[in-house]
Amino acid sequence: MEPVSRVEGTAVPLDRSDVDTDQIVPAQFLKRIERTGFGPFLFHEWRKDPSFVLNDERYAGATILLAGANFGGGSSREHAPWALEDYGFRAVIAPSFADIFRNNCCKIGLLPIELPQESVRALIDAVLDDPTTRIVVDLDALSVTAPSVQERFAFDDFRRWCLLEGYDDIDLTLRHTEEIASYETRRPTWLPTA
Repeated sequence: MEPVSRVEGTAVPLDRSDVDTDQIVPAQFLKRIERTGFGPFLFHEWRKDPSFVLNDERYAGATILLAGANFGGGSSREHAPWALEDYGFRAVIAPSFADIFRNNCCKIGLLPIELPQESVRALIDAVLDDPTTRIVVDLDALSVTAPSVQERFAFDDFRRWCLLEGYDDIDLTLRHTEEIASYETRRPTWLPTA
């Protein structure tokens, strides 16, 4: 995983609460074995509506998704953050997230940023008024800044360190290859090896 310390860009205002993982990427698209290629299926059912916000060219190329409370609830599918990342989002800002969704985001370098409801509302309103509004998410400084909002946020220290260093679960394990190899040489030979 690449280190993540700062995301800066425009945003998509998804002014909806209780968006679950089946709405983010429907189950019929979960047959792929790769982690890539899910972006075209992001919000698949909603994109059939020509007025859906992702169909609005003014928000093309946005790197931040703004959403309502309880984003990412429902099933624990990892495909939901994968679809968001594959589409081009690098951060999601909402008043709250489902725990498993938040953890799945952190595992791939997608920043799940919780801000108070009124701050998210101010960001959504600003972006609705001016789609070119720039937002900066600074994980190092634990802050979100935009013309209308300057807000600090809390973030789990361990997850923050992993994101700033670019460590996913495999990278964390590989930091201990010498200790693992040493253990394996001391392990009794009569124990199974696989």
